[in-house]
Amino acid sequence: MPTNPETHTYRQVAESFGVDAARYDRTRPRYPDEMIRTILAATTPHRDVLDVGCGTGISSQPFLDAGCAVLGVEPDPRMAGVARLRGVEVEESTFEAWDPGGRTFDLVVAGQTWHWVDPVVGARRAAEVLRPHGRLAVFWNGMQPEPALAEAFAAITARLLPEAPVLSSAAGAYETMSGTAASGMITAGGFDEPETWQFAWERRYTRDEWLDQLPTFGFHTRLPAERLQPILEANGAAVDEAGGAFTMQFTAIAVSARRR
Repeated sequence: MPTNPETHTYRQVAESFGVDAARYDRTRPRYPDEMIRTILAATTPHRDVLDVGCGTGISSQPFLDAGCAVLGVEPDPRMAGVARLRGVEVEESTFEAWDPGGRTFDLVVAGQTWHWVDPVVGARRAAEVLRPHGRLAVFWNGMQPEPALAEAFAAITARLLPEAPVLSSAAGAYETMSGTAASGMITAGGFDEPETWQFAWERRYTRDEWLDQLPTFGFHTRLPAERLQPILEANGAAVDEAGGAFTMQFTAIAVSARRR
């Protein structure tokens, strides 16, 4: 996945995740409860939520579960279709082009998607639709495998997918994205000083669970079968070498600012 400040210009990658929307919804990690509680506690009231780039509704679900009314904005109709199956109301558009029609919200969120939005334009648009003292909260799950596996995965990417960036730390990449998001909020104006919150959690992956998720990652989503299969086989062999399962360390990173 591109991780520079211009990530939002990579539209082919940004709009490729719906190639297997059901797999994406099934395999992608959820968000820690502590992070959701922190966002909601900082937002009073939090009845009406706008989810930018809601995808299949993974980021919408915890706010629905908390009793909020959630409207999703999603450019990919395949992803939007899955979100609707879980009860999310979705309008199909990029956030930059979306017409709010005079509607306003208590909370604007974006889970694993804000790097696909122009950080300044997106923050300005969020400020326009937020009620006074409403909150913008954008968040990501950064993942870090065990050191030996991280090295093995990086070597596989360098060998079989050289056009993709090889990251020493995916969590570090998301820290870069969160910094870009905070800068965008400051540049856009209309917000108090952004806050950054981090929440550590972990998940155990079996070999099959990891290989099921891998095709949903950026760059992998657009690969033909003859290129994807060797990557899956090499990753499977690496996990087998590690004992057939491994623990992924996650850091959920949220950047949040209150509308003045």
